[in-house]
Amino acid sequence: MDQGLSGKRVLVTGGTRGIGRVTALAFARAGASVVTCHHSPGEAADSLAAELKETGGQHQLVQADVTSREDAEHLIDSCRSTLGGLDVLVNNVGVDGAAPLGRLDEDEWHRVIDHNVTAAYLVTRAALDLLADGSSVINIGSAVALRGRPAAAHYSASKAALLGFTRGLCKELGPRGIRVNAVAPGFTETEPGGGLPPQAVQRIVEITPLGRLCQPEDVAGAVLFLAGDSSRFISGATLNIDGGI
Repeated sequence: MDQGLSGKRVLVTGGTRGIGRVTALAFARAGASVVTCHHSPGEAADSLAAELKETGGQHQLVQADVTSREDAEHLIDSCRSTLGGLDVLVNNVGVDGAAPLGRLDEDEWHRVIDHNVTAAYLVTRAALDLLADGSSVINIGSAVALRGRPAAAHYSASKAALLGFTRGLCKELGPRGIRVNAVAPGFTETEPGGGLPPQAVQRIVEITPLGRLCQPEDVAGAVLFLAGDSSRFISGATLNIDGGI
């Protein structure tokens, strides 16, 4: 089904790797104009720029650290000059973290919270006057927000906070017809094995009713659904992408 994404103006934060990269390219291939950002120059950014160019359309890759208010505002200014407005905002930037509470220092706490919650706040706040009425905001959370994870209280808390941000914002922006939703992926294989030991990967597969790991394409499909016409009366929802765990 055509989701009506052709011609949409889209911002995806953190677009050079994993879920963000696949999502940015999926929007571009659906006919949308895409702005995305990267933290540091490198091969990943260069190859994404080349792939976006191959899709045609009006796309831009911006260097920005969206945990910084100044950089978040610079990113939105780039959207304004390139696209003139926004129909879709995907808050994808995030980091993982693992440390038992007794060894969880303040620097690690703030690193995870700043990337997983503060970045979404800064970018969305900066984009408020650029978001078109009837647009869609999609926050990339994690199934960990609903289940928790040992030695990752800060990561679990950050993703739970993002769901609260989603619920509150959907009520605030609803009068403008702006929908705000979240997706909550399970463990996602952004690279083969995802850095986990093979036995850990096998355990996740065994407890997943669909019998495999989540792939970035699975998450991107859900994001495009929430951005498209078929979800026009869905707001404040969290869509689990965890294979049924």
